[in-house]
Amino acid sequence: MSLYTKRGVSAQKEEVHAATKNLNQGLFPNAFCKIYPDYISGDSNYVNVMHADGAGTKSILAYLYWKETGDISVWKGIAQDAVVMNLDDLICVGIYDNIVFNSTIDRNKHLIPGEVLEQIITGTQQLFDELKSFGVNIHYLGGETADVGDVVRTVAVNGTMTCRWKKESVVTNERICPGDVIVGLASYGKANYEEAFNSGIGSNGLTSARHDALSKHYASHYSESYNPGLDEEVVYIGKNRLTDKVSDILPPSEITGDSNASIGQLLLSPTRTYAPVMKLLLENHFDKIHGLIHCSGGGHTKCLKYLPGDFKIIKDNLFAAPDIFKIIQQNSGSSMREMYEVFNMGCRLEIYCSEHDAQLMIDTAKSFGIDAQIIGRVEQNVKKQLEIRLKEEVIVY
Repeated sequence: MSLYTKRGVSAQKEEVHAATKNLNQGLFPNAFCKIYPDYISGDSNYVNVMHADGAGTKSILAYLYWKETGDISVWKGIAQDAVVMNLDDLICVGIYDNIVFNSTIDRNKHLIPGEVLEQIITGTQQLFDELKSFGVNIHYLGGETADVGDVVRTVAVNGTMTCRWKKESVVTNERICPGDVIVGLASYGKANYEEAFNSGIGSNGLTSARHDALSKHYASHYSESYNPGLDEEVVYIGKNRLTDKVSDILPPSEITGDSNASIGQLLLSPTRTYAPVMKLLLENHFDKIHGLIHCSGGGHTKCLKYLPGDFKIIKDNLFAAPDIFKIIQQNSGSSMREMYEVFNMGCRLEIYCSEHDAQLMIDTAKSFGIDAQIIGRVEQNVKKQLEIRLKEEVIVY
């Protein structure tokens, strides 16, 4: 049993899928988000999409970092995480403009004061203001903030996005086919619209990242930060404190990012949005995009859920894993199989297209300071299968 499973988390969400299997799957079952007819106006030329997601357990890391360093601004990053985990899922069905957002914040009032809420709420609006400069318009329609200390140990930051969109401009993933290549967009580095270097961690797998990288110090000093029902063997099993520097953990030859960054800064890097890049591609080259996959929950196995046929996905040219994932694996001893199933490992968006059009996608991403490359391809197969080829091993899902 994996450490992720022992901590009560599921990368594949099998029980969730079982519980929802009888629900309406929408107009396009292989699309990354559920897409429904335009119930609002009844116009057959439009569709409705509503999507809910959030920052997950990354908010616990923000809580620990804030308590340990006093840096309250870290909560603005959590606001971005909650927004981007919705926005970039919508991007994967072709939606990038005129979106409405509603936030949901559940907190333990005894531990999360009003000034933290202010950072989250104002941080959300600041992100929307920044995205507007790229033509990505998101309208903040308020939300719900609930004091539910009996339910939430610290704070949960989530949101819902809704949009009415032209049906002809939806990415359904139905056009993914054998012969396509996969252009991967890096989750790490510094895009020209980001204020600081991004570790690439995103907002998935943070339960494992937190417990794998951080030491028992956090169990003894912040018992509110984890489920007391967990076995001690999976609680904060790492060697590090949030303030430890990368240069004190990894050999100089292995460091690819900022050696002076702390573990806390890497773990709390706000989730990168690809909205500015994808708006440009979707507006000008929509027909060249066969499919879009956001490597969120389920990491690199996410693609298996959205394939329109019995295809084999071969990923044999992935980015080298960024520093944060090396640190997590060094602490946990997790297999590469588990790492690629839980984390994005440095690549969080996949564009499926013809080989002829791949360079266009790559050049567009790079014009925004985001590294991109062909990471794999699609082949015909007898069943849906993913094969990750690394230098040291081949992993099959």
